[in-house]
Amino acid sequence: MLLQRLALAFDCIAPEIDESVLPDEPPRQYVSRLALAKAQRVATLLLQQHNTDERTSQPEPVLIIGSDQALVLDDEIISKPADHSAAVAMLQRCAGRTVMFHCGWQLLQLAANGTVASLAAAVVPTEVEFRQLADDEILRYIEREPALDCAGAFKSEALGISLFAALRSDDPTALIGLPLISLSAGLRQAGLALP
Repeated sequence: MLLQRLALAFDCIAPEIDESVLPDEPPRQYVSRLALAKAQRVATLLLQQHNTDERTSQPEPVLIIGSDQALVLDDEIISKPADHSAAVAMLQRCAGRTVMFHCGWQLLQLAANGTVASLAAAVVPTEVEFRQLADDEILRYIEREPALDCAGAFKSEALGISLFAALRSDDPTALIGLPLISLSAGLRQAGLALP
């Protein structure tokens, strides 16, 4: 949805990587490491796909974007809720508080000869101030928009925005999962014409 806003042709590939937090890993380092690991995994998958397809001779050069996001509360990286009750507990914990989200991206280039180069990367913080939330509001929200696949158990691009008192960021798309302002700068640096 976000990449479509840049009017570029792209494919989505979901890399399966271990998203465990390393001991004492700072949030910015965590999302940066995962964004890079996801991009590298996609590069590996594309190379494997090319190597098994006997009809092609040389892979086309391709840009790969990996991204990840983390919620930080009380100096702890909070993972996505596993189920309905975990989502309720997460929103109860966030209610009336200010939390930090870090969204990182990594831009790699897979060259025609199979080499991979890092072109650009960034981590964009977003501060979210939740308003006081009554339990019935949280339950109603989770019923209407179960966001179990989202850090924080909400979707700010939809009904989840009603849970906030304020939002502070250099890039409004960072909270949705991909900071398009800084990514656009990285893509222009890589030679794409945007707009």
